[in-house]
Amino acid sequence: MQKPALSIVVIFHEMRREAERTLFTLSPAYQRNVGPDDYEVIAIDNGSRKPLDAGFVTGFGRNFRHILFETGSPSPAAAVNRGIDTARGELVAVIVDGARMVSPGLVAATIGAAATRPDPFALTLAWHLGPDVQNVSMLDGYDQDTEDALLASIDWRGAGYALFDIATLAPSSRCGFRGGMPSECSWFAMRRDSYRRLGGFDERFQSPGGGLVNQDFLHRILAAPGIQPIVILGEGSFHQFHGGVATNVPMAEHPMPEFRAEYARIRGREFAPPRLPAPDYFGRIPARARRFLSDGPGRQ
Repeated sequence: MQKPALSIVVIFHEMRREAERTLFTLSPAYQRNVGPDDYEVIAIDNGSRKPLDAGFVTGFGRNFRHILFETGSPSPAAAVNRGIDTARGELVAVIVDGARMVSPGLVAATIGAAATRPDPFALTLAWHLGPDVQNVSMLDGYDQDTEDALLASIDWRGAGYALFDIATLAPSSRCGFRGGMPSECSWFAMRRDSYRRLGGFDERFQSPGGGLVNQDFLHRILAAPGIQPIVILGEGSFHQFHGGVATNVPMAEHPMPEFRAEYARIRGREFAPPRLPAPDYFGRIPARARRFLSDGPGRQ
């Protein structure tokens, strides 16, 4: 069997509604300029009370695999590492939060971006569906029903870049296109060997959603010699409202103090955002996404 160029690991927990959309956006029926032999999708159900079943997952394409990860942990860290261990591609991508739909050129752009560097770290910006970041829009009544109606108002299945019309940049991606690196990576891809060399996700992070496990891994990536960050232009991920522990609570109730306390216990120091290097860029920005160009010196 031919090895895929890219293995995508995506983690779900109590997300049947969101998984249907996320997995469709990862499917060959939606992704452009790639076929099912070019990549695989490893969908991991991380200890859900009502888990996704294998038939549901593999129904999206012959390049889809399902793993039922039985755990009592609310953290996705171990599930991500399990997915990487089973990946067949030399290049691996991670979606820690399976509620994130993606744009239709993301898979091809990730493969293309990674091919330009010996040891790449390819990443995208992130958006929230809705009129504002969801921690704010929920205070004005934004919920799953509102989101269902919003998605029904556009042809996102046939014209995926329309997702940019109904979305807001996530706080970590306020830099916009050409404005530098986001401070958190909702989609990233790198060599499988590099992921393993850096130790993968630290499974000591046991907070719901992983707490700061993603940011902790980003710290290690940016400190590693030779790894080259590449921001993919014109593509991204779009967060669906699902009651997320950090994205779908009012800011006054955000669990960041607990996340920081866990980080300090594990690392022996207070969390500080990493110093972000100037990245390389790859790709093009479609017309519907151009309103998200940065206002800084990198704007074209």
